Amino acid sequence: MTNLITITEQLIEQVHGLKEKYENEKKPSKGREFFQFVKEKTLPTFQLLEQWEKLALEIIQNKTGTLHPQQINSTKENMEALILHSYYIDVRKRRYMEMNKSCLYIFNQLIKELEDEA
Repeated sequence: MTNLITITEQLIEQVHGLKEKYENEKKPSKGREFFQFVKEKTLPTFQLLEQWEKLALEIIQNKTGTLHPQQINSTKENMEALILHSYYIDVRKRRYMEMNKSCLYIFNQLIKELEDEA
């Protein structure tokens, strides 16, 4: 459980960093080199997200809380989209911020529930 809290806190930091990147980045480069750069830069976050999803699903399926497996799956999908949209700035700011807030809400809710149970 402590491991899940740590991973979730790391993902929250990633969300804030991605938002800063989205807001301050100029038009992104295109092409194979940029793709490779993004792939290498984001791989650790994608791996962390996979680990988070697995742990979160295990814990919430065994506990009674307000979060449901579908919310975990949706948050993972939103986070993946956030990562990509932070580098390939191809989504409107309003939509980006909706995904950002959604991820933060679920991450914070999960931490709160885990800490309340501890």
